[in-house]
Amino acid sequence: MIDYQFDVLEKSRRQVLKLTEDLTEEEINQIPEGFNNNIAWNVIHLLVTQQLLCYKLSEKAGYVDQVTIDNYRRGTAPDPARPVSLKEFEKFKEELMLNASRIKADYPGFTKFNSLTTSIGISINSIDDAIAFNNYHEGWHVGYIIALRRAIRAS
Repeated sequence: MIDYQFDVLEKSRRQVLKLTEDLTEEEINQIPEGFNNNIAWNVIHLLVTQQLLCYKLSEKAGYVDQVTIDNYRRGTAPDPARPVSLKEFEKFKEELMLNASRIKADYPGFTKFNSLTTSIGISINSIDDAIAFNNYHEGWHVGYIIALRRAIRAS
């Protein structure tokens, strides 16, 4: 079952790459009317959330620096004074795919886990739960990225 979850993660992230491959710097930073964040924030938020759910709850060192975590975790929003450059965005997208491979390689070493009940009431009690919930979370944000893309390209 875990191999299935890793496959879902990789395919979901490939979809994110496909959805963002032809966007301009202005487009990845644009917050369309009716939205409270942008495509860049959503992509980086995916990277951060996986680190928090899987690595932090397992008391493992992750691959994302604390500043990025602080700027893109749940409850944050894009800083209009600091747009994400295309160069930065490409690095984050590379990390997104690298971390899909890393979690698979690191999986056997996840022996501890600190349970968490999410803001929507789902209990995460193991690394397997965290990986599955992360995939649900990523699917939700892929839909959000699609909506943002449509709103940006329609304007």
